[in-house]
Amino acid sequence: MVGWAIAVHGGAGVDPNLPAERQEQAKQLLTRCLNLGIAALRSSVPAIDVVELVVRELETDPFFNSGRGSALTENGTVEMEASIMDGPGRRCGAVSGLTTVKNPVSLARLVMDKSPHSYLAFSGAENFAKQMGVDRVDNDYFITQDNVEMLKLAKEAGSIVFDYRIPKVCGTGVQSPIHMNGLPISIYAPETVGCVVVDNEGRCAAATSTGGLLNKRMGRIGDSPLIGAGTYACDVCGVSCTGEGEAIIRGTLAREVAAVMEYKGLQLQEAVDFVIKERLDDGKAGLIAVSKTGEVAYGFNCVGMFRGCATENGFMEVGIWG
Repeated sequence: MVGWAIAVHGGAGVDPNLPAERQEQAKQLLTRCLNLGIAALRSSVPAIDVVELVVRELETDPFFNSGRGSALTENGTVEMEASIMDGPGRRCGAVSGLTTVKNPVSLARLVMDKSPHSYLAFSGAENFAKQMGVDRVDNDYFITQDNVEMLKLAKEAGSIVFDYRIPKVCGTGVQSPIHMNGLPISIYAPETVGCVVVDNEGRCAAATSTGGLLNKRMGRIGDSPLIGAGTYACDVCGVSCTGEGEAIIRGTLAREVAAVMEYKGLQLQEAVDFVIKERLDDGKAGLIAVSKTGEVAYGFNCVGMFRGCATENGFMEVGIWG
């Protein structure tokens, strides 16, 4: 028996001028989700069920960029993606290009449990959702007025960087300070959500869900549904990442945490620190992690990361800044 541990995140990359009211709303949501997971763990719910439960709650609340409240594509619609992974046996499921599924993380779970595959996308994923009878809604359900206004600003200004909800207009002809794959991008919305858990049996699990980049091209897939990049769990640890998806993909960030623990013998926080420092190149990102021994850790190299964590021994922390 080991002590349980849980961590949640609501995205890395926070505007330093984020109003105090918005900061408090974020902390309240993270605290609510932590308490939901803690109650389940105290009732001996397995880790895989806890991560799904918590991420469903984050998807249902429109505050962060997942499920309802997802960032809008260049066409003003929502395309969502998610993944989930169970450490024992490294079982996993992932989905992309969802437009009607109310809780993408639960469809990812069904891909893992009820299909011979690990990853379904776009029309194939939607058809699978119909077959499984999951809750489905019109695309309008996911669209919030805040995100409609943000997309309008993005298209009008042509060069805006969004770190959370506060836009910075970089006038016409001014190069964006954010780059992906070496190219400047005009829109960045890093509010992915995720949860990692280790239960009393030492079983690790991880789940991640997002609406992706604001004003992204139709069909763009980020790191969140990619096993080993945005999400990973094994018999050593569970990891969920957030931030610049292209950088996370190149660094196989989530798997790298497990790899350096296995092959370099690092402890969890040491592994997280190493990966954030050595595997992101010029990218900006963050991650949360738990180990099979009940440790919890996080790290990020950007201004802030919405996160919370708790352990069985009574430790609990919810924060945004470094």
